[in-house]
Amino acid sequence: MNIRCLIIDDEPLAQRVIERYAENIPYLDIVKKCSNAIEAIDVLHQQEIHLLFLDINMPRLSGMDFLKTLKNPPLVIITTAYAEYAIQGYELDVVDYLMKPFAFDRFLKAIQKAEELLKKKETAHFENKESERIEETFIFVKSSKKTFKVNLSDILYIEALGDYVKIFTNDKMIVSYQSLKNIESLLPSKSFPRIHKSFIIALSRIDMIEGNQVKIKDRLIPIGTNFKTDFERLIKFI
Repeated sequence: MNIRCLIIDDEPLAQRVIERYAENIPYLDIVKKCSNAIEAIDVLHQQEIHLLFLDINMPRLSGMDFLKTLKNPPLVIITTAYAEYAIQGYELDVVDYLMKPFAFDRFLKAIQKAEELLKKKETAHFENKESERIEETFIFVKSSKKTFKVNLSDILYIEALGDYVKIFTNDKMIVSYQSLKNIESLLPSKSFPRIHKSFIIALSRIDMIEGNQVKIKDRLIPIGTNFKTDFERLIKFI
């Protein structure tokens, strides 16, 4: 993932140093540079920011006081010439504390810490979403003027048909006006993998896998080239 960064520092030279270092790290994206914390508040309200490079000694509002005002702050790397704020910085859960002037290797080490933390947050978010989905045992599906309650345990497979999807269950087929991507977002991906651009299947309902096809009841469903690796990894994991 690209890490969207915001520089908050009242010294143009310090901003340029961070910018120059960031140019050597392909996944860092400097979204904006701010010369004071007040300006940064507007940016945070308008855009998604993953990482702040935050100076401490700035006019109007110090970096530390600014950080204390944020309810759900992005990750923060302090960049300062003042060592005495280090303990306070770590009490505010900053990723790292860089003393100016800092070399590129020290900067890179701080970025690697931030990258690791962002990956952990992303993984935890995904796992929470998956566990929430697994707890759900049914979905509601609109078809024409009716809305059907569909038990997940009844679903065999789902097929895309233009702007519609066909949901095949134990005892019926439901046609719904929505995209396959939308119905995919309602289902736990480990139990209902997408194995083709046009098909989602219920993993538990597979009768046989042969070559690049799965068999569910009397239907042979193709495994798409772009989906095969993930599907095989899922089968092995299970």
